[in-house]
Amino acid sequence: MTERVLFHISEEPDIPVFKPRPSPSHFDMITGDVVFAIDPVLLHNYLLPRDCPRVTFYKGAQSTQEDITRFMGETAADFVMAVESGWLPVIERTTLYCYELPADTFTLLDECAGYYISYQAVMPLSVRPVNNILEELLTRNIELRFMPSLWKLAEAIKQSTLYFSIIRMRNAATPPPSRTQ
Repeated sequence: MTERVLFHISEEPDIPVFKPRPSPSHFDMITGDVVFAIDPVLLHNYLLPRDCPRVTFYKGAQSTQEDITRFMGETAADFVMAVESGWLPVIERTTLYCYELPADTFTLLDECAGYYISYQAVMPLSVRPVNNILEELLTRNIELRFMPSLWKLAEAIKQSTLYFSIIRMRNAATPPPSRTQ
């Protein structure tokens, strides 16, 4: 039986040890510095440049057929990832590094997003470069959407019954001004 592994994606090619650091986002369950890792099923959520905003979603056990039809349409993919069109040149020129981590010191933080944390330093088992991000993404069971803006989608997905992860929206293009009538 193969030992379970988790992953960490970075733009740094030579990380010998992942040391616990403060979480970039607030989670009530985190009580100190941590190392983050991602479940293999949701690894695609992180196969983009670190600062690239994205909205990712998929159907869960509690998702309504109305939300599935509205947001996923007729796709055959299990997951949808939306990215701002303006990030395409950055995606095309970025190399990522996929670190494989032993799962033994990690605990599940967020099942919907696939986040795991460890309060201990972790040595990677291996690292592999991802030179062509788009090619890597398209080998996975996802539908990749490029959109001029993610703001309306992000707000609508938050109100839906789908499982989602909304990442780095602070870097998204300025939202359109709200309309008053």
